[in-house]
Amino acid sequence: MPFMPLSVTFSVAPQLTAADVAEAGRYGFRAIIDNRPDGEEPGQPTAAEMRALAASHGLGFAHVPTLGGAVSDEHVAQMAEALARLNGPVLAYCRTGTRAATLWALTQSGSQTADALIATAADAGYDLSPLRLRLNARRGGTSAAGAERAAIAGDDGAARSIPNDAG
Repeated sequence: MPFMPLSVTFSVAPQLTAADVAEAGRYGFRAIIDNRPDGEEPGQPTAAEMRALAASHGLGFAHVPTLGGAVSDEHVAQMAEALARLNGPVLAYCRTGTRAATLWALTQSGSQTADALIATAADAGYDLSPLRLRLNARRGGTSAAGAERAAIAGDDGAARSIPNDAG
């Protein structure tokens, strides 16, 4: 399986198999982060199973379960804590790799521009362009809710209505 690097110390992948975990150890990864909730898909290994598998190959492990399309600021904080705690390089996975890439980008938004993060993810095959506003807001020190408010505020900070062209 291809492990897609986003930095020299962080890569992402879709759902890992036992063979992938062994390969990750051979490639020099020191830890794995599982971004899938248990039971997200029938037949998917549980976090406990993946933790034991990682340990059997001498790899650290963290479980930061996140639903697709529902990455909260709390999930980002948990991912940042896991990255700070684990020895790298780290391989994170979810069903497709997109949540793992999203969480990484949001943890890096204070030190890299949205454009740089989006380009890095694109080079690895992940489209994070829908996160641009949130990445910019985090870089500026606001929350996801603040990013949503910023999206509809005018230059003077006053809220603007968004026309509904659907009707």
